[in-house]
Amino acid sequence: MVIGKQTRRIVLTALLSLGLTLGAAMNTPAAGAAIGAPAAIAAVGDGSPTDTNISFVGRWNTTNSSAYVPYWAGAYVRVGFTGRTVKLKQRNTISFWASIDGGVFTAYSNVSGTVNLTPAALAAGNHTLIVSYRQVAGSYTGDAVFQGLTLDAGATTFKAPARTKLIEFIGDSITAGTTSTKLAVTDYAFVTGERLGADHTQIAIGGMCLSETTDACWAHETRYWMSSGGQVGTDQWNFARYTPTAVVINLGTNDKSHGVTGAVFQAKYTTFLQQIRAKFPNAKLVALRTFIGRYAVETQAAVQARKNAGDTNVVYVDTTGWLPSDGLSDSVHPNDKGHQAIADKLTPLLS
Repeated sequence: MVIGKQTRRIVLTALLSLGLTLGAAMNTPAAGAAIGAPAAIAAVGDGSPTDTNISFVGRWNTTNSSAYVPYWAGAYVRVGFTGRTVKLKQRNTISFWASIDGGVFTAYSNVSGTVNLTPAALAAGNHTLIVSYRQVAGSYTGDAVFQGLTLDAGATTFKAPARTKLIEFIGDSITAGTTSTKLAVTDYAFVTGERLGADHTQIAIGGMCLSETTDACWAHETRYWMSSGGQVGTDQWNFARYTPTAVVINLGTNDKSHGVTGAVFQAKYTTFLQQIRAKFPNAKLVALRTFIGRYAVETQAAVQARKNAGDTNVVYVDTTGWLPSDGLSDSVHPNDKGHQAIADKLTPLLS
């Protein structure tokens, strides 16, 4: 059939009209969107600090979009990536530990600039990466800052398999891993969290007490609530940033050395448990007997006081006998074997 010019003109006009209608429908802005405003494009997959595929676990300062800074011990980056190589962008000298595909954490000491984490290229495919920086505390003044990843051409990041639980560990040098070979990474808290397949935080600095003392022991009763523990400024932590499933407390070893009486320690421990409960209404609170037994009676009594007040989700754990005879590197601090032994006991309790 031959279509005349007039008929073709009518059909063409109808098609153009239909195309304009469909085009307008497909480009109609969502409710509340500004007409003509460009769509926001997130930097997903590029390995930059703002890449939402990257998980920053612990207390991080993210105010500078080009450089994220971790505070407290054991904070880490967790991400998946494709390709065969990955490099870490550092600003100035720092030490850190990195694990690829769940392998042993490799130490990188006093490095800076672009650090190659894969001197031997990986097999092509999907991989996972965890990076934990050495804590800047005491005499150590490295530049702990994450400036992003460099991947192969055409490679991208992706969200690592989800971890549905997070455990917060509160303590002192023992919980920060002092005297273990890789500090926070070989500490009982980090090891326990990894064994459970849970995210984990270590809110700990060497020398910390629970109680404020006249000789100025750094105290969790005031510093736990801060972003950096008072090392850098006094900004208060935003507790909406993450919510732990459980909070494990190991405090009292240093209070004894600073002359805190048993009665004062018990009262402050009871208050501390109450304050943490106010922040995390549904978390399991686990109070550990200090591994050398200081304030054991008072810690248990503080837990009982909270139970008597109606808190049914708080427990005291007697750690007597957890450390083997060769599990200490000195009179107080566990060595690697000691931390592993503690994790052996604590992991099934938290599971």
